[in-house]
This record gives sequence, structure tokens and C-alpha cells, in this order.
Amino acid sequence: MNNWTGASGPQGDADPSPYDPELGSLPNGAQGDEHGDTVNKTGTTTIGITTDDGVVIATDMRASLGGRFVSNKDVQKVEQIHPTGALTLVGSVGGAQSFIRTLRSEVNLYESRRGETMPIEALATLAGNFARGGPFRAINPILGGVDSEGSHVYSIDPAGGVMADDYTVTGSGMQLAYGLLEQEYEEGLSLDEAQSVAARAIKSAVERDTGSGNGVFLAEVTEEGVDIQGHNDFDAVI
Repeated sequence: MNNWTGASGPQGDADPSPYDPELGSLPNGAQGDEHGDTVNKTGTTTIGITTDDGVVIATDMRASLGGRFVSNKDVQKVEQIHPTGALTLVGSVGGAQSFIRTLRSEVNLYESRRGETMPIEALATLAGNFARGGPFRAINPILGGVDSEGSHVYSIDPAGGVMADDYTVTGSGMQLAYGLLEQEYEEGLSLDEAQSVAARAIKSAVERDTGSGNGVFLAEVTEEGVDIQGHNDFDAVI
């Protein structure tokens, strides 16, 4: 039998429980973030909308230090991770960037081994598994993609839950954005109409949420690929 040494239990027991996480227990505090005031966080508002022709993902452009100071006004919070898929960056910037790099590597590995592109549903399941079991600081991304089954949007919670929907929102401005989306979303939107709705929802969040601001990044995901554009002026895309 292997002599495995894991983390001690929550009461500091000498003999570890086989059910304790191998990475050890999180320290007391905000989900293990002992540097909460100095870690770059996105705060943020991110949106994903499905259409018959593809997916639109929209995010704001602000990063902050501990939610108290704007550290960057031009953060691209949506990245391509799949030939026809993109993921938003929400939560700790470092954790989200590491999460994106890991998923990109897995997508490339899948394609090289099987000679085919990973289905978006499989990628969403993998992302949920990594969010639940990996050493990534609290993240709550949106995955949007297109494959042979159509257009897909998934929200992935920090505990690894994966939920598909026609549209979804994550981040600190989600309540404000949802208020507009509930009124404006309807079946049959074109990609251009979905971009306008998503940009207006981001603008609505930016008006009141201090963690969101400074413009909008829009990603258009179709069977042809992923196109990401940043806009400091909302009027150009609304």
C-alpha cells in the first residue's frame, strides 16, 4: 500500500481523512484569497447569447485591485479556446488565465489524438471538472461555441456546475444585465441584433456596478471561427 500523506482534517487531526483534498484545506478567509486587496480581479459583467447563426459573448473591460481601485481599463475578458468556441474571464485574473491556458491545451490534445474537433458539450463538461477540482481561484466563466449540434452557451460556476441556456450572465453586474436581457431577448435574433442587446446589457451594468466599466468586448462565434472586437464607445455597437 502506498504511504500517502494528505492534508490534515478541518480540526487539525494527525491522521488525514481519505476524503480531504490532496491540495490541502483552504485557509480561513475569502475562499483562500489571503491577498484579496492586492490581487487583480475582474469584478465584471459577462454575457452569452445564442442565435441560430452563432453565439455572441459580451464583457466589460475593467480590472480592479480588491474591488477598490481600477487597475486596468482595457482588459480583454473573452478569449478563443477552441476553433469555434470562446470563454470569458471572470474572477481572479491569474486563475482565469491559467484556466484558459489549460482548456486550450486539452482542446489541442483532443484534436491531435482523435483527428476531430472537440464537441462544445464535452468542452463544457471538462471545464466544469477543472473548475471543481483544479487549483484555480474563484472563477465563474461563460463558455460559448458552435458545433454540428448548433449554438451553445454554458455558465460554469466555481463549484463546477455546468448549465446550458439560451442566454446567461455572470459577474458582479449580473442582476443589472439580466434586467435588460429579460426584456430584450427573443427567439430568432440575428447575430447583429444579439450583439446590440448584449452591448446594451453591459452598458446597463456599467452604469451602476463599480466592478464593471470602461467599454465592451464583443465576440462573435460562428462555424467559421471566433471574431473578438473591443469598443470603448458603446454608441458604436448599440
